[in-house]
Amino acid sequence: MGYMGSGKSLIGSHLSKVIDFDYIDLDDYISEKEASSISELFENKGEIFFRKIETKYLKELLDKKSNLVISLGGGTPCYSNNLELILRNDTIQSFYLKASILTLTERLISEKSKRPLLSHISSKSEIQEFIGKHLFERSQFYSQSNYTIVTDNKSVEAIIEDILFHLI
Repeated sequence: MGYMGSGKSLIGSHLSKVIDFDYIDLDDYISEKEASSISELFENKGEIFFRKIETKYLKELLDKKSNLVISLGGGTPCYSNNLELILRNDTIQSFYLKASILTLTERLISEKSKRPLLSHISSKSEIQEFIGKHLFERSQFYSQSNYTIVTDNKSVEAIIEDILFHLI
């Protein structure tokens, strides 16, 4: 778990190969099941609809008894009882990929057109301010994960090494 741009999908997919688990990106899973992009779901059906199906599909994945690495959407742990579903299961290890506001801004500025929450923001300073406020609201959820991995200035390999240290 972590904020958009923290590396959840990249790290999750690499980690799954290293530990030989299946990998699922929750947003991709939802898009596939609903035959619609996340942006289209937000636009056409609204955030309330999206958050309801997000919880439904998260439960579906958590109920599978197979070895999975799941990358959550940035807001997933902050809505419904999603965080509780994750934390109350003793077989699940959760990791917060924590990146600084500066790092997140640098990563997200070039891809803001692909990010519905940022697409309307024009300047770098406004994006930085938005991320700061949003991260402040969400960090109370993220910080409840089993482990926090700081990702600033670290390679994919170093981040995976940090995660593996906690899994062993």
